[in-house]
Amino acid sequence: MLTIWPLAGIPEIAAGTDLVDALSDALDRSDHPLADGDILVVTSKIVSKAEGRFVTADDREDAITAETVRVVATRTTESGGVTRIVENRLGIVSAAAGVDASNTPEGTVLLLPVDPDASARALAAGLRARFGVEVGVLVSDTLGRAWRDGQIDHAIGAGGVRVFEDLRGTTDAQGRPLHVTLPCVADELCAAADLVKGKATGLPVAVVRGRADLVGDLDLPGARTIPRTGERDMFRLGYDEAFAEGFAAGVASASAP
Repeated sequence: MLTIWPLAGIPEIAAGTDLVDALSDALDRSDHPLADGDILVVTSKIVSKAEGRFVTADDREDAITAETVRVVATRTTESGGVTRIVENRLGIVSAAAGVDASNTPEGTVLLLPVDPDASARALAAGLRARFGVEVGVLVSDTLGRAWRDGQIDHAIGAGGVRVFEDLRGTTDAQGRPLHVTLPCVADELCAAADLVKGKATGLPVAVVRGRADLVGDLDLPGARTIPRTGERDMFRLGYDEAFAEGFAAGVASASAP
């Protein structure tokens, strides 16, 4: 049985806050002691705050540009602004490269953690040492999804957690072989955990119990292995951008001597 509960009592996180200490204090007061196989889902925002990933709000557009490695699509909004869908330096395709202005001090915006996998591994290592149990940590962030309205939480960092459940080579209930079935259980857990965390409740961490089979060594591949990038990305451009690129190439070809 899968059980998920929010971790209450986490204080406001500032640059330099020791997250292991902050989470440990909250866990000490919790009615649910940590157990082997538990997975903590930690909102990336508090990781970024602890790492001091603040920039001034006036520099938001420059910050998005600095975090961008590839522009996928841009659209003008009804208010006259521009939404940029980009691939950021972590390989994640999202709006505004993950630069976020919600729940941050006035006049600032927040960048994603420098290395979410490393952050997750450090948290998992610290909590394992503190409580003497083998736990995993997922760092989550809210992302939109192609072709679907709304947003859900995805894993952008993982420490001591198997991010995929590889069912390839097994069979379905009718005995037919499975060739491509590779559930991203890290994303599934982050989305499920967000049902109890919420966006405006001051509950940035949830504990998941019931998937101890996914918890393992701290050197397991992290969430950086989840995004499809490079030649594996079948949708590298938005429709308008792809059309414009193809049209420009056609014009150039027709004009060539």
